[in-house]
Amino acid sequence: MVSDVHGNTGALAKAGEGADALICLGDLVLFLDYADHARGIFPDLFGVENADLIVELRTARRFREASELGRRLWAELGIDRATAIESAVRRQYAELFAAFPTPTYATYGNVDIPGLWPEYARPGTTVLDGERIELGGLVFGFVGGGLPTPMRTPYEISEEEYAAKVEALGEVDVLCSHIPPEVPELVYDTVARRFERGSGALLDAIHRTRPRYALFGHVHQPLARRMRIGATECVNVGHFAATGRPWTLEW
Repeated sequence: MVSDVHGNTGALAKAGEGADALICLGDLVLFLDYADHARGIFPDLFGVENADLIVELRTARRFREASELGRRLWAELGIDRATAIESAVRRQYAELFAAFPTPTYATYGNVDIPGLWPEYARPGTTVLDGERIELGGLVFGFVGGGLPTPMRTPYEISEEEYAAKVEALGEVDVLCSHIPPEVPELVYDTVARRFERGSGALLDAIHRTRPRYALFGHVHQPLARRMRIGATECVNVGHFAATGRPWTLEW
């Protein structure tokens, strides 16, 4: 199981070795690598110096200044923003989806573009969002995407829409999502020094339906990677872009 792949195609191609299936919890795209500012769509378009600056602003939570910088850079570039981003994302998706083993079960992250996935998901890759499947006698439920943030990443949806997808799953053995349940220890990023968005709807579902596992990613350097909530083992299975190592679920 992997999450927050962020362009790590080489490791992704090996992630399913020895497993019955690979599960991917989203964030395939790499817009900007906070560890290496030379990697990603942003520095490819605007250069490393501007990548350094926007990371500095975002880390300091100066989101308005970061947005203003982004608008100025796009204006100076003089090309259509949506077209340029889609073209870059398509190049990444072509490589990433080709690296998925068979079978793969995947859902979207907050930086993904769901509308493009049907073009790249090959036979053997099943995309699930607000849906459930049975694997090896266990029921897995999948909820993709993220909730609104000042970062305004591509696939952020309303609290209501997200909660409706969680509700549609019903009772599952394994609750799979990109973002974590709204628990301080699970949503706080110790390097970015901020609380990321978690879902209250996921937390409510854990208390109500008591799945065996709640698996997620999104927070790259969490205060706690693993904790129990009642009968449920909650595990952050990322950050695959940095580690290149999948997390294994055995039963």
